[in-house]
Amino acid sequence: MQLGVIGLGRMGRIVVDRVLGDGHDVVAFDLDSEAVDAAAAAGATPADSIEELVETLPENKRIWLMVPAGDAVDATLAELDPLLDEADVVVDGGNSHFERSIERGESLSAAYLDCGTSGGPAGAELGFSLMIGGPAEAYEALVPVFDAVATGPDGHDRMGPQGSGHYVKMVHNGVEYALMQTYGEGFELLSEGRYDLDMESVARTWNNGAVIRSWLLELCEEAFREEGSDLGDVDDHVAGGSTGTWTVKEALEQEVAVPLIYEALGERFDSRVEDGKFSRRLANRLRYGFGRHEVKRRD
Repeated sequence: MQLGVIGLGRMGRIVVDRVLGDGHDVVAFDLDSEAVDAAAAAGATPADSIEELVETLPENKRIWLMVPAGDAVDATLAELDPLLDEADVVVDGGNSHFERSIERGESLSAAYLDCGTSGGPAGAELGFSLMIGGPAEAYEALVPVFDAVATGPDGHDRMGPQGSGHYVKMVHNGVEYALMQTYGEGFELLSEGRYDLDMESVARTWNNGAVIRSWLLELCEEAFREEGSDLGDVDDHVAGGSTGTWTVKEALEQEVAVPLIYEALGERFDSRVEDGKFSRRLANRLRYGFGRHEVKRRD
């Protein structure tokens, strides 16, 4: 299969590399010409524009967008739409709001798949978890590519109709907020508690057979190994919050109580006006662990 990839940042480049590594062909475009050159050096066919990318692809075009959610997606789709028809498929692999994904799917000439993507830069080696919404026929047409980008056949599935992929990813992120907050609170109690503990040792021990072992806990272990048990100069400012906000708003609309996710979101917001909480400092560092987001540090 030949896949067009638009957006060659960290995540987009992983898509390119994993698809190439599975024996497929890739046509790559980004506004950054250096990113296009780097993808070409890895084996992709470079394109100087979206129009050239579309022209290079065969009939029944398959195009994966990995551009920032919001205006960038809309601008890219506006440029793509007149170049495509109903036989083509576009995958939006970013964190778009599910209601916008429904609107985009209804207005786009091509079939539109909203693809929630989890795994962060670690996906370069392990593959992603892909939560996909949209027409079943379009999903089936892209299964070989999803197999390559995900951890394998079990790492992706069609969640349901348009919007469901980004809906599931939205809730996934809400769960992630609550898990990070829970680990942060536990380690804060250990840090302020009765014993002088080696936090890396605690995290490592918990990760070997304990009920609460997880990848996030492995990232806690990494954080303490690299920053020290007191987390060094890591600040307690926790960035992000859009997908958690969407989750809480949806819970209110559906009259579903999500107190842990709500409180975790509130802690993020409070971290921007208050100082000192260990739990927030750990959450800040964990965002680097799974997403290579910038670590805010104390002056």
